[in-house]
Amino acid sequence: MYRRTVLKSAAIAATVGAPGLGAFAQQAVTLKFHTFMAPTSNVYLNAHKAWMAKVEQSSGGRIKFEGYPAMQLGGTPLQLFDQARDGVVDIVWTLAGNTPGRFPRTEVFELPFMTHDAVGASRAAWEYLQTYAADEFKDVQPLAFHTHGPGVLHSRSKPILRAADLRGLKMRGPTRQATKLLNAAGATAVGMPLPQIPDAISKGVIDGAALPWEVITSVKMHELAQHHSEFAPGKPALYNTAFVMVMNKARYASLPADLRKVIDDNSGVETSVWFGKVQQDVDPVSRKAATDRGNKVHVFTDAETQEFIKLTGDIAAEWVQDMNRRGADGERLLAGARALIAKYKPA
Repeated sequence: MYRRTVLKSAAIAATVGAPGLGAFAQQAVTLKFHTFMAPTSNVYLNAHKAWMAKVEQSSGGRIKFEGYPAMQLGGTPLQLFDQARDGVVDIVWTLAGNTPGRFPRTEVFELPFMTHDAVGASRAAWEYLQTYAADEFKDVQPLAFHTHGPGVLHSRSKPILRAADLRGLKMRGPTRQATKLLNAAGATAVGMPLPQIPDAISKGVIDGAALPWEVITSVKMHELAQHHSEFAPGKPALYNTAFVMVMNKARYASLPADLRKVIDDNSGVETSVWFGKVQQDVDPVSRKAATDRGNKVHVFTDAETQEFIKLTGDIAAEWVQDMNRRGADGERLLAGARALIAKYKPA
């Protein structure tokens, strides 16, 4: 009789508790997404907001987002990664190179003349992160790692027709490796987050900037600069930038298993490739916005391209030495990145 009573009580408890368990399984969460990109930028509208909408739909509305572009939650672009790591926000999208030297293995994708396009390079970047650089992001949950399209030089009043034309110009660079490149080519490089560019070029703090075509309209570079210099299609990019989207590790772990799966299904290599493609697809649109204003575009010849390659040739070797000093095998990392980029290079 005692056994029957216990079993009956347990059955009643399970029945009564079932709605509570069901409610727990169906709990909704709201995640804060923070970035420095402007609310009207291509990246925020067509990558970030589109990604948030896709996750919300995939979760049946149980994951909701509060999106905060343009550093609306405070801090500076340089602090975004730590905001995600420390749980100030849940997810951030930022440049790994915003904090120079902090993610040294990741910098390989920012070396001169490494990449060719955003799609193949982004696929290579995610695989590289998983294979060679996972330790750099062990304190967060990586969601995407990608690049933009080929980097371009933009100048306010002086055309850059060859490397020698950079001498005496103050040029903004997005990352440590990009500033090394600009210095090696003869410019005075100025490290600067993207949102500071319009004010800096308007006031003469800088004479120009290294940027992909896609982003120039969001910082009015097509209005503030008269000259643009690019490398011919099919040539390796002057430089690139490594972007990361990461999530607070504890917040990710706290999600119910099915919602973690939704995040997982919308992370990784295909999300990385998609982000890179969203940026690269707007390159010709932004280029046209510049030429429609009468701006001049110079396409470097083979000889002019080789001049840049020669001037910046030591930067990769310096990166290898830096990695060796840090206890890593720099040659192996460089060779690994190059092999992956070649593997996914567009035909």
